Amino acid sequence: MNKVTPHDAIELLDRLIATPSISREECATADILEAFLREKGIEVQRIHNNVWAKCACFDASKPTLLLNSHHDTVKPSAAYTKDPYTPLHCDGKIYGLGSNDAGASLVSLAALFCNNYRTELSYNIVLALTAEEEVMGEKGMRAMLPEFERVGITADMALVGEPTGMNAAVGERGLLVFDATAHGVRGHAARNEGENALYKAIADIERLRNYRFERRSQLLGDINIAVTMISAGTQHNVVPDECRFVVDVRTTEAYTNEETVALLQQAVECDLIPRSTRVRASAISEEHPMVKAAAAIGCERFVSPTTSDMALMPFPSLKMGVGESARSHSADEYVMECEIIEGMALYEKFIVELNKLL
Repeated sequence: MNKVTPHDAIELLDRLIATPSISREECATADILEAFLREKGIEVQRIHNNVWAKCACFDASKPTLLLNSHHDTVKPSAAYTKDPYTPLHCDGKIYGLGSNDAGASLVSLAALFCNNYRTELSYNIVLALTAEEEVMGEKGMRAMLPEFERVGITADMALVGEPTGMNAAVGERGLLVFDATAHGVRGHAARNEGENALYKAIADIERLRNYRFERRSQLLGDINIAVTMISAGTQHNVVPDECRFVVDVRTTEAYTNEETVALLQQAVECDLIPRSTRVRASAISEEHPMVKAAAAIGCERFVSPTTSDMALMPFPSLKMGVGESARSHSADEYVMECEIIEGMALYEKFIVELNKLL
C-alpha cells in the first residue's frame, strides 16, 4: 500500500469540506471516508455514520489504542464571508467549515492509521472516525463503544484528534446542565398575597453560588457552578407561583456526575433536574504511557477548557490534534497547511514513542 502523504491528506480534507456534514447529517462524508480507506486496502466497518477499522495484525492479547476524531460539524456561522463549503487555499491556509474542527486532525489520524495498518507494534491500533460529536448524539461515540464490545474489541486508551496545537490535553471538565424550578403560591401583589417563587429561587441561587465541594481535583481544580438563565412571572401585579432557572456545572473527576447531582439536589429546596449525566470529566495520570510519549516528542501538557468525546470514554484518553481551538465554530474557519504536515509527523513520532513504553 502506498503511503498516505500530506498532499493526500489535504486532498481528502478538501473533499470533506466540500461535503456538508452537520451533526446527524454526515452520511455523505462517511461515504467519502469509507471509500478512502477501502482504496487503501483497509477492511472497513461502519455503524450508522461511524467509519472504523482495526489494524491488520490485531492481537487481542495486546493493549489497544483507539485513534478517534469526528467528521461532523456545527452549522456555519451567519458571519461567514467565504463559502463554508468551498475549500479555499490562500496564503498557506485552508478555509472551510470543519477544516480546523476537526477535519485536519481526522485526516491526519486516518493517514497515521493507513501508514501503520500492517506495522507490528507492541499494541493494536483501531481507527474510529465518528459522527455526532458536536451534539454527543446517540449514533456517534455512544453507538461506537457498544459496537466495539459486540465485536470483542476492548479499547485500553485513546488518542482523540481535536485542535490543540498538537499539545496534549491531559484532562477536560465534564458538564451537567440542570433545569431548576422553584415553587410558590400565586397571589395579588397589591395585597401581599401568596409565596413568591422568585424569592425562593433567589435563595437557592445564593446557596448554589456559595456551595463548596469538599474534594478538589488536583488536575482540574474546583467544580464550577454558574446560574445562566432565569424566568418568572406573567405580569407586574401577580406574585409568581413558579420560577425557572438553568444551572451550568463544570465537573471534575473528584466526584462522579451522579454524586455531584445528589449533593446539589440536597443543597437546595427547588426541583433540580439534570438534563444528562453523560458528559463526564476526563483526567489521565502523568505516569500513563501516552502522557510520557507526548512529553518525549515535545508536546506540552494542559487542561482543555472544551469538551469532546473523551467525556464518553471510560478508559484513559489524551486529546491532541491539528489546528487551534480558538478557530473552532468561528466564521471563516481555517487550518494551516503546515499544521497538517507537522501534525502528521508528530503523530508518527508519538506512536513510535508509545511503542517503546508499552
